[in-house]
Amino acid sequence: MSDTTTAPPRPARPRWAQRFWSWMPTSIDKRIRVLAWLSFLTEVIIIGTGGAVRLTGSGLGCSEWPLCTPDSLVPIYADQGIHGLIEFGNRTMTGVVGIVAVAVLLFTLHAIGGRRAVTQALWFALAGIIAGVAAFAIASLVGLPGFVFFSAVLLVCVIFAAVQSVRSLPGRKDLPVLAWVVLIGVIAQALVGGITVLTGLNPFIVGFHYTASLLLVCVTAAFLVRMNTVPGARASVVPRWFAVLTHVTGFALIMTILFGVLTTGSGPHSGDADVLRHGFDATVLAHVHSWPGYILAGLLAVLLVTSWALRLEPRRWLLVLTVVVLVQVGVGVWQARDALPPVLVGTHMVLASLAAAAYTVVVMHLKRPVATTA
Repeated sequence: MSDTTTAPPRPARPRWAQRFWSWMPTSIDKRIRVLAWLSFLTEVIIIGTGGAVRLTGSGLGCSEWPLCTPDSLVPIYADQGIHGLIEFGNRTMTGVVGIVAVAVLLFTLHAIGGRRAVTQALWFALAGIIAGVAAFAIASLVGLPGFVFFSAVLLVCVIFAAVQSVRSLPGRKDLPVLAWVVLIGVIAQALVGGITVLTGLNPFIVGFHYTASLLLVCVTAAFLVRMNTVPGARASVVPRWFAVLTHVTGFALIMTILFGVLTTGSGPHSGDADVLRHGFDATVLAHVHSWPGYILAGLLAVLLVTSWALRLEPRRWLLVLTVVVLVQVGVGVWQARDALPPVLVGTHMVLASLAAAAYTVVVMHLKRPVATTA
């Protein structure tokens, strides 16, 4: 008679852990779709709240970062008034964007890579936080801005976590890559926002801050498109000349936005009355900004007409993009002739992000998945 040994039973997981794992999706389901839309909307909204900070002169409504004042995390209305509330509201919105980005990432990782992928990401997150706290403590001891170093170390850890996560995933990688990019971008934006305050609203850093936010809107739009398509190889569904002209149109859109950022950086809305602009002639830049805008409108007209005449795949989204750009042009002309009222300038900023998002969707409809045979 031989002796047999049995392994001791594994301890039962706590009830909260059981509920957590049981609620995680195992496919790209409705929960991920809802969160993905929330991610897109919050990225657009934070452009609006960031514009409100600048256009109301509230850029230094909170004089410190990450605290609002040297002694308080939140604004003190009696001392800072409405400007402190507006600036703190935008900072709070950053937290909302970050929470949604984390939720999209964890749900996506579990849907594609299972529990192991989520656990790996959480361990990296814990390591990043510990390393960031250590960097914060060391920087504070030598008189440096501790939270800048905390954010920088956390950002590096998240980038490393993203690389390791994507490499180890057994399934599709497009959605996890996009989800990681959004989270990395949110953390980077928090760091850039802090530097913006610490440098007294340097107009170049402010412009970069806006441009990065606009790019995150494009990434979340790309996630919305890809989550509704099957993974795998993709083939072009438009003539080559049409694809080339679409990318040329994208270059015109980029130049329009960049010159728009420079124009705003030279205009009267600096974010604070004492902030110096970067010295360019705003009137001249406004005209230069309009040139690629008119080229963009002409190129879109050609793409729109030919896409509907040839019944090409991206025609409906080209119609959406054309409408957004035409409204954008109208608002731009209106604000220039009406001495740049803050409401119109803010609308112009948000419309630019929507135009960039619509263009992203157009580009992603230039190809479609290749049908596979068993």
